[in-house]
Amino acid sequence: MPANIAELIASMTLEEKAGLCSGADLWYTKAVGRLGVPAMLVSDGPHGLRTQKGGSGTERAATAVCFPAGCAAAASFDTALLRRMGTAIGAEARALGVGVLLGPAVNIKRSPLCGRNFEYYSEDPCLAGELAAAFIRGVQSQGVGTSIKHFAANNQEARRMICSSNMSERTLREIYLPAFETAVKKARPWTVMHSYNRINGAYAGENRQLLTDILRKEWGFDGFVMSDWGAVSDRVAGLKAGCELEMPASGGVNDRKIAAAVRAGTLDEAVLDKAVARILNIVLRWADLAAGPAPELDLAGDHDTAAALAAECAVLLQNRGALPIAQGQRVVYIGGFAQTPRYQGGGSSHVNAWRVDGALEAARARGRAVEYVEGFPADRDQREEAEFLKAVEAAEEADVAVIFAGLPESFESEGYDRKHMRLPESQNNLIARVAAVQKNTVVVLHTGSPVECPWADDVSSILCMYLGGEAVGRATDALLYGEADPCGRLPETWPLRLEDNPSYLNFPGNGRTVEYAEGVYVGYRWYDARRMEVRWPFGHGLSYTGFVYRDAALCADTLTRDGSVTVSVTVRNTGARAGKEVVQLYVADETGTAGRPPKELRHFAKVALAPGEETQVSFTLTARDLSYYDEELGDWYAAPGRYAVLLGHSSRNIPVRLALRFATDRRRPLRIDADTATDDLLRDERTAPVMRSILQRFGSGENAGMTGEAAAQMFESVPLRAAVTQIGGDQAAAALPGILAALRAALPEVKSKE
Repeated sequence: MPANIAELIASMTLEEKAGLCSGADLWYTKAVGRLGVPAMLVSDGPHGLRTQKGGSGTERAATAVCFPAGCAAAASFDTALLRRMGTAIGAEARALGVGVLLGPAVNIKRSPLCGRNFEYYSEDPCLAGELAAAFIRGVQSQGVGTSIKHFAANNQEARRMICSSNMSERTLREIYLPAFETAVKKARPWTVMHSYNRINGAYAGENRQLLTDILRKEWGFDGFVMSDWGAVSDRVAGLKAGCELEMPASGGVNDRKIAAAVRAGTLDEAVLDKAVARILNIVLRWADLAAGPAPELDLAGDHDTAAALAAECAVLLQNRGALPIAQGQRVVYIGGFAQTPRYQGGGSSHVNAWRVDGALEAARARGRAVEYVEGFPADRDQREEAEFLKAVEAAEEADVAVIFAGLPESFESEGYDRKHMRLPESQNNLIARVAAVQKNTVVVLHTGSPVECPWADDVSSILCMYLGGEAVGRATDALLYGEADPCGRLPETWPLRLEDNPSYLNFPGNGRTVEYAEGVYVGYRWYDARRMEVRWPFGHGLSYTGFVYRDAALCADTLTRDGSVTVSVTVRNTGARAGKEVVQLYVADETGTAGRPPKELRHFAKVALAPGEETQVSFTLTARDLSYYDEELGDWYAAPGRYAVLLGHSSRNIPVRLALRFATDRRRPLRIDADTATDDLLRDERTAPVMRSILQRFGSGENAGMTGEAAAQMFESVPLRAAVTQIGGDQAAAALPGILAALRAALPEVKSKE
């Protein structure tokens, strides 16, 4: 540790050191005034500041700009946009004296019902991790830290403070940890916030494997770990596991427990000193940066930025010709969200927005001739027949009817999960009635997560704005009238119905445990493996222009274990408008390895192209891109053989397929005994020659009555002891010890982690 930090710790009393490991109140860390250690202010949230400087939590949050929520930001598929957003929020945080921003939130969207999905990025860990890393770099470029959360497997709100997320190590490593791993390795967040829940029975905040072995030793994290608010169960156990800071204040209760444990010898004081050093390292880093000049708040400028970002995050789900709206068309806006948009989620990340733009206000500001009928309110499920009739009549007389639909805040929020995936029934009913009389019906959705759309085949166009932040109305107006091109893509699959979701039978569990029985088959991995029809697939999104791919190639047809291969493709804008395409690269394992999803996102890139313009997009593949987590090896592993590199517009629109061979001398461990399945021995290139020789030797005799090849097909799924006995009789049974020795000799010693 730096000399000044070591000297500070040496000068502290035991009580001061224990005290530094918890907050002073709701939002500040503790100061040690006599030693010049300042208190540091932390603040929610991932899409804008909820800064409360009073510390009690009762005061009104400072005014700040509300940027697109995580659900919308992720739909951008744009790391540059996330960095820009992080930079703007970081500058506001710096201006307001905030030391650490509590975000981003990168938990995987396991079920569309999770009440906090509006704050999370994606069902896919590659997308979530890359976007989180970009956001963190943006915030921290302003001299403000981040606290990536909620580490880990916090995928529901129901019983989140006690429920255990039970899953295999492979599921944890492949789905629920990689977003954190990418962000930690690429962006080095100052802090990590551990989640409330248990993981396989152990609280995340007391899980040494999670907080120390994986986070610090494997990934190289060098900041401090803080608890989610009120997430501490056993403070001393948490400190030993690697949780340095408890938030908020515990009234001194847990501080005294730490000091008592040191005095009793049940907690090594060196563990406490290390925790204090980690906290001081961040607090003093912030204090040094904060001593410089802070930027001035520019809320008007940030509002303009939020509008530009919201337009980049919108997803055009469907378009049969009603969009973009042409100048001079008679347009009616229907639905309370047109006037009062839902632009952010509920709970701890709620921002006291500087200003909120509605689409109706934006249209009128641009001088557009738009009629408005409320139809249904924005804040509740309410149906009034007179208002419905008025909306239907207005729609019938118009050239275009735009219905602003979505979920009221009471339907999805931190603290509870949704019970279903439906819009309010009043909205579904009115959309159906309007679509029956108006072929140019457009639905604009304001929602933090997927909803069932039973009317999708009856309307012309559907534009999903997600929760686009305080300037969402301005962005919506630009998109509807073609002044901006839709370029968002879905960061999650939209199923036809809730029952299709892979976690349906196991969400949210029994109140004490929730079984992640779907394993690694989350989101599109599940729907693709089952070849299941969905409403819209992961990565889907339309544009007002078109794009084609050509000249796709690999720089080499073979990838080695320690090497890399470059994938390139030329993308051309074939339309008459400028637009942005998201090139998505998936990898498919074609080696025959069991339990691999049909394809997995490994890279993506967003490119802006003028009409007729083209550009080359390149990606670099390594062995990790081909790998899955092997529990026997305790490491990432890719089998040798054939893989497919897929380039496409979505997970189900793949125009380019390239063949790649992976060459490696590394193999999985193969246990050889009398119960080993014959087909395992025949599939492994090390033992296959020996096994074929054995089958040929015994399979061509009178006991077998068949050729060696026929014997292989007949007995490949039975244990070795049964196979050799059945095809070779007593002679083969007597030779079994020698057969086992020959097979084992064919295997070199297999190491696990390397």
